[in-house]
Amino acid sequence: MQESIKNFTELRVWKEAHSLVLLIYKITKKFPKDEVFGLISQLRRAAVSVTSNIAEGFSRQSYAEKVQFYSLALGSLTEVQSQLFIARDVGHINKLLFNEISEQTIDVHKLLNAFIKKSKSIRDS
Repeated sequence: MQESIKNFTELRVWKEAHSLVLLIYKITKKFPKDEVFGLISQLRRAAVSVTSNIAEGFSRQSYAEKVQFYSLALGSLTEVQSQLFIARDVGHINKLLFNEISEQTIDVHKLLNAFIKKSKSIRDS
């Protein structure tokens, strides 16, 4: 899996998650200022945690550790998904933008699940 990939930034899952982070930062700039220490901070922190855990997992030597960090990334991604529902429901993002971002989170979720599955199969072989 990592034989030809030298850096986590080459991973498709990291690239897609990074694009999600950039989108989260862009949309949260338009949130009300009273959300700076609330939803803005929570969404950004959770989104950044996805890419950070993918990067940290990539650097680990054992596949058990890799799976652990990739699973943490998945948990953070699920946080992002939950917080997006809140942002939509309180009126910070419209339905169209919500659907666009949700599709991106689903794509990252699928890639991350596949990445975890592959890492587990290597770990267990």
